[in-house]
Amino acid sequence: MLSARFARRRHHRTFPPAAGARLAAVCARDELPEHQRTHPHRPPPPQLTCRLRVVPCSLKAELLRRPFDPPFQVVVVLQGRYAGKKAVVLKNYDEGTKERKYGHAIVAGIERYPLPITRRTGKKKAARRSRIKPFIKAVNYNHVMPTRYGIEVDQFKQAVTPETFKEPTQRVAARRAIKKLFEERYTSGKNTWFFEKLRF
Repeated sequence: MLSARFARRRHHRTFPPAAGARLAAVCARDELPEHQRTHPHRPPPPQLTCRLRVVPCSLKAELLRRPFDPPFQVVVVLQGRYAGKKAVVLKNYDEGTKERKYGHAIVAGIERYPLPITRRTGKKKAARRSRIKPFIKAVNYNHVMPTRYGIEVDQFKQAVTPETFKEPTQRVAARRAIKKLFEERYTSGKNTWFFEKLRF
């Protein structure tokens, strides 16, 4: 004989014949959704929707057109050999120029970041590990990601001029000036987040 406790448990786990017949009739008429035909007591699955939001070029131009003078806006390069590198916007060309007929910006960034230094590191080794290799580039608005950060350095505008990209010697001189400004700011302990390699 079955105990009363087991009988109650068994009674709760089974459906009456009338209820089973009604459920079969309803399922036969296709009045229930598919998930309730096999599992009538389960709630319906959530409706998951994934929407991809593409930032248009006009929005990027609007973000880069805002006055950051100073501080200069920090962006992340998305394409090319400097992809994933941080850079500072020096000058905007929303309507383009004669050489580049598209919206672009002149940026100065860090190609090789400084290496970490500990207390046991000597002065000579610390100076060698604190070197920074910069780059200067004209980047299309579609190939940069604007951020809400900025760097307050007024000397950047004086280092890079529109004639910088015409002569290789001027480009080398501008890169040396940018390198000096970056290293001075790094050794002084300002904007340490800018000189850390971006992990992604």
